[in-house]
Amino acid sequence: MSGKVYLVGAGPGAPDLLSLRAARLLGEADVVFHDALVNPEILAMAPHAKLVAVGKRCGRHSTAQAFINKQLVDAAGKYRVIVRLKGGDPMLFGRAQEEIDALAAAGIATEVVPGITAALAASATLKVSLTRRGVARNVAFVTPRIGKMEKASDWLATAVSADTAVIYMGAGEAGAIAQALMAHGRAATTPVALVECASLPAEQWHFGHLAELEHLAHHVGPGPAIIVLGDVLRERVQAATLVQEALRRVV
Repeated sequence: MSGKVYLVGAGPGAPDLLSLRAARLLGEADVVFHDALVNPEILAMAPHAKLVAVGKRCGRHSTAQAFINKQLVDAAGKYRVIVRLKGGDPMLFGRAQEEIDALAAAGIATEVVPGITAALAASATLKVSLTRRGVARNVAFVTPRIGKMEKASDWLATAVSADTAVIYMGAGEAGAIAQALMAHGRAATTPVALVECASLPAEQWHFGHLAELEHLAHHVGPGPAIIVLGDVLRERVQAATLVQEALRRVV
């Protein structure tokens, strides 16, 4: 058998944010290799598939990427429809290229099915556009996370210069990130938001300024969270500040 591997975006979490193509492929899948944070309701959309967890979580035991690549190659010799289900969009911070290259080297057909990335889900739930005429004409998606034996990234210069910056996989290092950004020129008063579990019933958001980012991160739970910063958030931060002040006066 010569199967085909589909790299499918599971989106930010809500099952009804999947694309129609993604839902169809899950229904047809013989085997699904899925990330750790994929919503169980999405996995239930693959009723005939063997489910294989290959997730990566910071600070926890993770499946080695080389082993995931091998599993995908091996699966193509046993199954017809193989779905590699990735949180968000496969092509953004998802190591998709490593899997695509390994499959191509083995002569296995692949297809990528896009998904909604966390930055766009957070923008939607906050009702704050990441771009805005006269305020933000560029957006940067960055992460300070680097793997073992990888060279350092220049995420900091990009996040400092961008009108709007979205930082993935950074909530656990919020204090260090804030200090680094301010040391390289980003104003301490830059509006920020921490968004956890965007699109899900458990979603939470916390507003403040860059100097307060470490404090805001203390309120974030175990769910996936991203940091958004830039002047597009100024009105939301001002509104949240007024609410907090009103609540303090009541107490």
